[in-house]
Amino acid sequence: MSLVAALWSPVAGFEHLLEDLLKAADVAARALGVRLQVVEARGPEDFDRAFSDMTKAHAGALTVLPGAMFINERKRLVELAAKHRLPAVYQVREFVEAGGLMAYGPNIADVFRRAATYVDKILKGAKPGDLPVEQPTKFELVINLKTAKALGLTIPPSLLGRADEIIQ
Repeated sequence: MSLVAALWSPVAGFEHLLEDLLKAADVAARALGVRLQVVEARGPEDFDRAFSDMTKAHAGALTVLPGAMFINERKRLVELAAKHRLPAVYQVREFVEAGGLMAYGPNIADVFRRAATYVDKILKGAKPGDLPVEQPTKFELVINLKTAKALGLTIPPSLLGRADEIIQ
């Protein structure tokens, strides 16, 4: 594989964060000796074109960057990745539960639990500006072996051993 596609959507107010993430992904891709194809989808109507662009460029894999639209459209994205035979890595487990290959990212339940503690502190009088900014501390790797088999992929035992969950 020499080309990995990165699907992203500019989100108002978060463009800089996503651009920073894309820059970091490009640095990582170069370190691994692959090129990164950045593919933008502003809405679901752009998905067919985006996957067509990936296929024409001969992308060997796909990573889907964070975005609420992508989570809302996860079933369609997973179906398109399967149709185009693109192994894909997502940010949250819901994609894998919908049939995606694998996800690695923050444990969303833990993120929400931590957010609830902040709400509790604020309701008890804490000033939001006085509360420290937290980063996720729990991450999870979820792998769908049924999807791997459909793509003709063998997941190395070393990766399976690190998985928090394996979907048969």
